[in-house]
Amino acid sequence: MTAMLNAMTVDVEDYFHVSAFDGVVPRSRWSAMESRVCRNTDRLLDILAQHGVSGTFFVLGAVAERHPDLVRRIAAHGHEIASHGYAHRLVYDQTREAFRADVSRAKALLEDATGRPVSGYRAPSYSITTRSLWAFDVLIETGHRYDASIFPIHHDRYGIPASARHMYRVKRAGGTLLELPASTCRMIGMNLPMGGGGYFRLLPYAWTRFGIESVNRIDGRPAIFYIHPWEIDPEQPRLACSAFTRFRHYRNLHRTEERLHRLLEDFRFAPVLQAVLENVEPLVTVDAFGGALPYFW
Repeated sequence: MTAMLNAMTVDVEDYFHVSAFDGVVPRSRWSAMESRVCRNTDRLLDILAQHGVSGTFFVLGAVAERHPDLVRRIAAHGHEIASHGYAHRLVYDQTREAFRADVSRAKALLEDATGRPVSGYRAPSYSITTRSLWAFDVLIETGHRYDASIFPIHHDRYGIPASARHMYRVKRAGGTLLELPASTCRMIGMNLPMGGGGYFRLLPYAWTRFGIESVNRIDGRPAIFYIHPWEIDPEQPRLACSAFTRFRHYRNLHRTEERLHRLLEDFRFAPVLQAVLENVEPLVTVDAFGGALPYFW
């Protein structure tokens, strides 16, 4: 087992909140859908408790509004509560004003539920890209301390390949914000994703283990792992969607829980605050006010 402390993060959303289903389940129907987020999140809480692990839960504001007791249960288990926004809208599809309203509403709901300040944010589908760097300004204005929304890879929905791979400080006109990019493994001149989600389900477990070991031993940095409650729910309703979305969303759901147990046995995990923010210095300060983030390691 590696001695490095890594960050365990959970994006708390229901199966029908996923961005790929935006055209299938409109937000006007969310309240009528069968909600499975409580049972799935409670199961995740049980699994983490079995292994003595606490983490950071990026909770969707719509979930907090519908299930405030769930937010309180997560906090009562000793986990950090952070924000996943309110309505699971891609950042680059919003105006600055709409984004401010979304993150402000989510932050207020989460803080009302727990009585604790919320300092972290992760965008739906990692949707802070070069098209939406203005989101940093809004996050600073609304009192967030750190962001975990950038994936330093090429992808059809998200990604800033030129981003640094590990925590750095972003300087904006109104202040600074710590950026915690999603974990990647550097190989053959590319950043390869391995930090959780679909990459955890679709690829062999050995790839995740290799990737985290690489980040810990070669980079000397904690990895940031992420998972969604619906990923341990193979019995969730099947929604009408394309074959590609069906593959991405439903493939290997029945294997995720067993893999998660293996992961928690193989590595040490803690919340973002403990694993990263308290123990690691940012690589550099980046002035990203006028354009894309420069390329550096």
